[in-house]
Amino acid sequence: MEQSGATTLLQGAVQDVASDVVSALRGGDHVRVSGTEAVDGHGGSLALAAVRVLGADLLLPHVLFRTPPAPETLTVFRETVEAFPPRADAAPTVMWSHWAMRRTLRRLDPPTTGPPGTDATAEPDARWLDEATWQVLTHQLAVLAPLAVPGEDCAVARAARRRTVDVARGFVRAVRRRDWQQAAGAGRWLTLLEDVPDALGLEAGLDFVELMGGTDPRVALQAQAARVIRAAGALV
Repeated sequence: MEQSGATTLLQGAVQDVASDVVSALRGGDHVRVSGTEAVDGHGGSLALAAVRVLGADLLLPHVLFRTPPAPETLTVFRETVEAFPPRADAAPTVMWSHWAMRRTLRRLDPPTTGPPGTDATAEPDARWLDEATWQVLTHQLAVLAPLAVPGEDCAVARAARRRTVDVARGFVRAVRRRDWQQAAGAGRWLTLLEDVPDALGLEAGLDFVELMGGTDPRVALQAQAARVIRAAGALV
C-alpha cells in the first residue's frame, strides 16, 4: 500500500512539473517547478525523482527560447543529475536520458561539466536503433523525445534521420493504438526530420493527439514542443 501511495505521489509530481513546462512553452516564461515544491514535504528524493522522469525536458523552454532558467530550477535539475547516475548495466534509454540531462546542464550552466576525471560528452551506444524494428524504434524515440531539439546532433538523432519513413509509420500506429504519449513523442521527432510524407498530415495529427490526450500534460508538452520547433524552423 505504501509503495502504491508513493507511486501516486510521484505520478502527481511528474504531472505538475510537466504542466509547468507546458505553461512556459506556451508563454515563453520561466519553468517554475511547482510540482517539485509540492512534494518537498514527502522528501527531497521524490522531488528529484519527478524531475528525473521528465529529464532534460524540464529545461526545454530555456533551450528553445534561449533564456536563463531560474536559479532554483537549475539547482533542482543539477541535483537530479548528480543523484541519479545510471548504472553500468542500465538500459540504453536510461543512459541516453541521463546524457541528455548532462548535455542540457552544460549548455545552460557551462561551468558545471561533471565530476573531475569523467568524460561528460561521451555518447552512449545507439547501434541498437539501427537494428530495431520500426515499432521498437518509434517506442524508443518517444521515450527519448527530450533529445529532439533543433540544431543538436547525436547518434540517436542521426538514427532517426536515417529512418524517417519508419518513424512516420510508428506515429500512425501509435495514433491507431491510442497511445497518445508515444504518438506525441514520435510527432516531435518528425517535426525535426526531413522528407516526412505530406500525406501524414503531421500538424493536424499532432493537434488530434493533444486533443485526445485530454488532460495529460506530458502529451501536451510534446505537442507544444513540436509547435515551437516547427515555428522556429519556419523563421529560419
